[in-house]
Amino acid sequence: MAFFAVIFLSVVGGILAGDHFHSYMVGFSLATVAVGCCYWLSFRHTKYPQLALLLLISGFAVKLGITVFGVMWSLERELITSPFIFALSYLFFSLVATYGYFKYREFWNKRMDAVKAKLQTT
Repeated sequence: MAFFAVIFLSVVGGILAGDHFHSYMVGFSLATVAVGCCYWLSFRHTKYPQLALLLLISGFAVKLGITVFGVMWSLERELITSPFIFALSYLFFSLVATYGYFKYREFWNKRMDAVKAKLQTT
């Protein structure tokens, strides 16, 4: 159900932002790339628990760096025609990407736990 709500809101947002579609797409792409890099870097602490805080801080710094660089580059190329549409798009897709990555991680953790349980019973 949540998946369909996200798809519906994304499509409606894209239609409503029709005049400023470039701003909408820049917000979408920057949010997904920034959150993806932050997520990938921050959750390496599952392999190295001693570095958890350092990896979380570096993940935040990478997300901030990607966002700042992307906004500067987009403004230079005049892709952001409406800062308001960009900000709403970035906020929405940042939340959606975070939700998606956590659901993906939860899905794989459940699968790994099921495989481990199956291997222990045999």
